[in-house]
Amino acid sequence: MPRYRLAIFDFDGTLANSLPWLRASFQDMIARFALAPVGADEIEGLRMMSARQIMTRLNVPMWRLPAIVSDMRKRKLAAAGEISLFDGVATLLADLQRLGIQTAIVSSDSEESVRRVLGLTAGLISRFDCGATIFGKHSKFRRVARHFGTRPADTICIGDEIRDIEAARAAGMASGAVGWGYAFPAALQAAEPTHFFSSMAEITQQLAPPAATAPDNHGRSGFE
Repeated sequence: MPRYRLAIFDFDGTLANSLPWLRASFQDMIARFALAPVGADEIEGLRMMSARQIMTRLNVPMWRLPAIVSDMRKRKLAAAGEISLFDGVATLLADLQRLGIQTAIVSSDSEESVRRVLGLTAGLISRFDCGATIFGKHSKFRRVARHFGTRPADTICIGDEIRDIEAARAAGMASGAVGWGYAFPAALQAAEPTHFFSSMAEITQQLAPPAATAPDNHGRSGFE
């Protein structure tokens, strides 16, 4: 049997390469909501911070957060045609499906935006639970697991930010951090995820049951 029965994915920065869009939109967001200025030389440093640390740096009061998130969702939906999936996403999701691992997406983004970027690949996702609050993913993780009748111990939550690791921990689930998204790998590893993935292929390799990835008599893995 697979190590996990359910894999819950974050979307932006995990499956979708939306960091270039965020970089292009960042200064406009700061100006629109009169947040603390951030110099061009400081932006990359934010990728070493947690979501709460970023809010403190930008001087974002909690009461303004819903309006900021709503505005960014609208902008993201309008720009969905400019955002692409990372290479290997379709293969990853198909491999997990073949291994009998259910897949879901829990995102702060809107489901419409997520589906637009996924295109036909959306058919490989078993469930969407979008519109999560910045610090409310753990409740959606639990709801998705209940939908599938899956125990927290049999669920892994895969994302690219420190808050994804924290939310998985709060839900009593394993966490998987990817090294190609918003947060720098060093920041993610310091948050101690259950697994760290440097490539899409590593996700399949680490989640697959041993027999599925063990070499056959010709030295080839079961996926070749």
